[in-house]
This record gives sequence, structure tokens and C-alpha cells, in this order.
Amino acid sequence: MKIIGCGFGRTGSMSMKIALEQLGFGPCHHMDEVIANPDKHLPYWLAAAKGEKVDWDEALAGYESCVDWPTAAYWPALAEHFPDAKILLTTRTAESWYNSISKTIFKVISDGVNAAPSDKPNPFGEMLMRMIMKNTFKGNITDRSHCIDIFNKNVESVKNAFEGDKLFVYNIGDGWEGLCKWLDVPIPDTPFPRTNNEQEFFELSGKLKK
Repeated sequence: MKIIGCGFGRTGSMSMKIALEQLGFGPCHHMDEVIANPDKHLPYWLAAAKGEKVDWDEALAGYESCVDWPTAAYWPALAEHFPDAKILLTTRTAESWYNSISKTIFKVISDGVNAAPSDKPNPFGEMLMRMIMKNTFKGNITDRSHCIDIFNKNVESVKNAFEGDKLFVYNIGDGWEGLCKWLDVPIPDTPFPRTNNEQEFFELSGKLKK
């Protein structure tokens, strides 16, 4: 593992996944990996969400970087387990982050909470509920101020945990230059990736039902 992403979902993590893979730091683990191959990935992340011990080498075998949830929820443990990895914090203004997540990830979770009871197991939904709603946001994803406070505390915790060039903070829209300088790689001659808007998010989420 060369790069560990600590930013919450909806901080440009899908664009960053594509960017890191383009720069040669892939495959990059992202929630879309779990969605695309739940039988392989979900057991690890559901176990982690339940507070059970996870073999990080096994869970992330084959990946050179990781961004987004589920890995971002466990960055302290991952940073300890992979001490040589660089630390990447993707972020944005807290207000714009909440505006985005409330229409996407929080909506998926809320829809699951309000859905009619079903006899069919939903391990992905359980993982989201435990990891994001319960463990990260303490059971409350409807209070804007509460969620923004937790978002800001995560940003500050990451900044306080690492020193020097071990950590790079990337704000949405920063482009290639700072990231490439930090990673000591050439700047691509193509625009920085821009993807996973609200429509693309729900198209990706819809793959769970297929």
C-alpha cells in the first residue's frame, strides 16, 4: 500500500481514484470495488464495521492505493499497518460536502432505513449503516451541524496525525500540479479527472441491484 486516503466520501474520491491509477498508483481501492465485487470485498468491510479484527493485507491484496469509504473509515489502523504509505486527505468546504452527501450517500442510507422489512439479507446496506451512520455519524445523518462538525474533526485529526510531506491535503479543483509534485511524478498532459456527480453516483449505486 503506497497511498492511504483519509477523506470522507463525496470529497472527489472517485476522481482521485482515477487520477492515482493514471499516475501509476493503482489499482486504487474505492467503494466502487465493493459494489462491483461484493462477494469478494463485503465480508472484510462488514466485519470491520462490526468491530471485528480484519486482516488488512488480505482485505487490500493487490491494491497500491485506497481512497473513499470503506477504507477512509479506518485510516488510523491502516496508517499503522502500512507505515511506509503516504497519507492523502481529499477535502472540500464542509458546506459543499454536506450538500453533496445529503443528496447521495445519506439518501441511500435513509432509503434503506425507511424501506419495508425484508427477509432477504442486505450485507451492503448493513455495512453502510454500521460504518457510516452508526460508527462515523453516531446514528444521526439528518443534523447538518452535527455532520459538518464530524467532517471537520476528521480533517483536523488527519492533519494533526501526520507531519511533513507524509501528508498531502488535496482540495477539490486543485488539479495535477501539487499532487504530482508530492508523488514525484510527471504532470499528465490531460485534464484532471472529473466524475461521479449525483447522476453518476446513482448509476453506480444501481449496480448493487443487478
